[in-house]
Amino acid sequence: MDAVFKALADPTRRELLDELFREDGQTLTALGARFEMTRFGIAKHLKLLEDAGLVVTRRRGREKLHFLNPVPIRLIHDRWVSKYAEPWAAALSDLKSRLESPMEKIFEIYIKTTPERLWEAITNSEIRSKYQFGNTFTADWTPGGRFEMRNVKADEPLGEGENIEVDPPRRLVQTMQALWGEDVKAEGTSRITWEIEPVGDSCHLTVTHDQLREGANEQLYGGWPMILSGLKTWLETGETLTTPGSLMYA
Repeated sequence: MDAVFKALADPTRRELLDELFREDGQTLTALGARFEMTRFGIAKHLKLLEDAGLVVTRRRGREKLHFLNPVPIRLIHDRWVSKYAEPWAAALSDLKSRLESPMEKIFEIYIKTTPERLWEAITNSEIRSKYQFGNTFTADWTPGGRFEMRNVKADEPLGEGENIEVDPPRRLVQTMQALWGEDVKAEGTSRITWEIEPVGDSCHLTVTHDQLREGANEQLYGGWPMILSGLKTWLETGETLTTPGSLMYA
């Protein structure tokens, strides 16, 4: 948390996050064009944001793209803000869900657990329901196997898809078709990739939600910060989140 607060303390770094909020997946050159600062200076600020986990980078050919990762901000909310302002804070803190032009969304988090236990939490329906709005998952966890997402409060499935890659406890790639409303059904199929990397006594989890059309309905990806925050909380403490958003469908 110290690194996050330090990164957010500087106005230039906050402006850089605002720029990625406005348009995700920008190069250093594109970001630098919006500031009266040298390329080297912008790179130093981006490095601090990346070290704090607020920015994630990905190579696309010769370009290095920068993506906003809102999970650390969500963790701050869950630890402090929700204690004092639960009725309205959850609606304000879904930073990621307000982006207007998503094509690829990347979320990173560090969790003190083993790869095997993290994999189980992702693929076990009973555990998954504890941090993903009470939803259960029926799945064939093999390549080409189907999965279905349901909730006791809904008569019909909320989502379905296919497991493309299943490599426990390292990597899971799935297609996803949202079914909980006509608006999200119209979006078609997107892709979700879970990647687990052990780091000491912890795991670095990256969730990439891509193959989204430009301007896709934010319901498809806006819940990831809350889901991953809930996953971390449950694995590290055995408790479930009690913020309004976390309980919305539970």
